[in-house]
Amino acid sequence: MKNMFKLDGKIAIVAGGAGGIGEALAMGLGMHGATVVVSSRNQEAIEKVAKEITEASGNEAIAIASDVTDETSVKRLMDTVVEKYGKLDILVNAMGMNIKRDAIEYPMEDWDKLFEVNVKGTMIACKFAAQVMKEKGGAIVNLSSVRGIRGYTGGNTGYCATKGAVELITKALALEWAPHNIRVNALGPALVITPGTKHIAENPELAKKYAAAVPLGRIGLPEDMVGAVTYLVSDAASFVTGQTLYVDGGLTAS
Repeated sequence: MKNMFKLDGKIAIVAGGAGGIGEALAMGLGMHGATVVVSSRNQEAIEKVAKEITEASGNEAIAIASDVTDETSVKRLMDTVVEKYGKLDILVNAMGMNIKRDAIEYPMEDWDKLFEVNVKGTMIACKFAAQVMKEKGGAIVNLSSVRGIRGYTGGNTGYCATKGAVELITKALALEWAPHNIRVNALGPALVITPGTKHIAENPELAKKYAAAVPLGRIGLPEDMVGAVTYLVSDAASFVTGQTLYVDGGLTAS
């Protein structure tokens, strides 16, 4: 039996590839054989990630700056990838943000910013990727969260709303694009230690509190997400679409 998890010959875009989770996913896809296009708005950051992937994996990785909230920018990204490689096999939407605000006085400008990146950005990237993939098929993974199905306090109403939207976008696109053999799934992490959440890991009392809520007894790391996404974009998941895979230490089992 062939190795169904190998990504040799696959062309993958990781949007948000300079962030904590996105960077780990870009590296993981490269280590499993894919040619990786690392993308975000920060050219310097994505060039650094692309160089690290190439050095670690021996596979080609390049950096192309793009803003997922701008259709022209995303179309240019897709056109550049097709011009260089002739195809696109994988899109991983790893971008995302959170703005915590008390719901009773939630500023709508902050609400709009969250939906602009987390929801609109996801849809724009999916839309233009599918235009490339529709002839030969492909695999898309969107970044959701356990907060897409479980509410949470602490000013997270806006974030929960966006991740719930990402989950249903994922399901709807999976149904609509199934005739084109475009599989659309989502990754649902619990809390993961990234540059934006490292203050939790650096505070022993706070880290203990968060870890205690997870059945496996620890907080997630970006590297914990790599296996799940590699599976979802590989031939091993060729009959899997419209699903969210929760990598959460058992949090959503309770």
